[in-house]
Amino acid sequence: MGRYAEADLSRLRVGSALDRSTRVAVEDFARPLDPRAAAAVLASLPDQLAARALREVVARVVMAHRDRRPVLTMCGGHVVKVGVSPCLIGLLERRVISHLALNGAAALHDVEIARQGRTSEDVEAHLHDGSFGMVDETGDFMNGALTEGARRNEGLGECWGRALIEERPPHLEASLLAAAYRLRVPATVHVAIGTDTIHHHPRCDGRALGEGALRDFRILAATLAEARGAVALNLGSAVLMPEVFLKALAVARNLGADLSDLTTANFDQIQHYRPRVNVVERPTRGTGGRGYALTGHHEILIPLFAAAVLAELG
Repeated sequence: MGRYAEADLSRLRVGSALDRSTRVAVEDFARPLDPRAAAAVLASLPDQLAARALREVVARVVMAHRDRRPVLTMCGGHVVKVGVSPCLIGLLERRVISHLALNGAAALHDVEIARQGRTSEDVEAHLHDGSFGMVDETGDFMNGALTEGARRNEGLGECWGRALIEERPPHLEASLLAAAYRLRVPATVHVAIGTDTIHHHPRCDGRALGEGALRDFRILAATLAEARGAVALNLGSAVLMPEVFLKALAVARNLGADLSDLTTANFDQIQHYRPRVNVVERPTRGTGGRGYALTGHHEILIPLFAAAVLAELG
């Protein structure tokens, strides 16, 4: 026994997701834009500043795909909550995204959308009555899959994708994790323990969680071993994915990876410090690569970007 008192998580009162109000519904998700329409929009924009940068990122993604170089796509939770998963699934289907990396919040919202068609509770209201994050179904499903995944030597992304495919929930087609698993595209999930509501669920096994997260870090580092000429996109993760990306890139370089000609891009509504330095600047400086910062609302910019890539591919 350690010397400090601990909260007894087995005593938590959990409720049903059916009784929880939410702010996001699968019915409100994006319908992928016709690539021809996206091409027309991009063609109409001036050849200046952000419009030029967007065109260049699209071109570099297409080039990497055609050259069979990795296109790593990292996502934060709000990217799923604002409903652009169908657009990213379209890129998975075309094998444009070769590795999908989510933070824990993105994975949780993805699972809830697939299973319940709803996600994103009212944090302020539920925090004060003690019910925030106390939904049984999500924690039970994801932690159960974690335990089985540890037995199978799977990472977090693989075990949750497999569990969704096996369960066949009503909105499976809207799940990034399920799509990646079905298409055999590596999907990894990167967590900080305590940041996601499934971590305080009574069924959470810290050993299985840590083992799966470390495995996914190694999988990400293996992808970045092929970083020469690759593209790394960070969609809406302000802290966790930029930090994980930089450390995985350091591991890859230490093991002999060539980081030349790497393209990175950060998509976010506000440009933050860590994405700027850890994604846009440090990985590309002095390597012949290029980093981009694209500022805009995810629900507008990401569907346009995804459709523009598909338009270029034809």
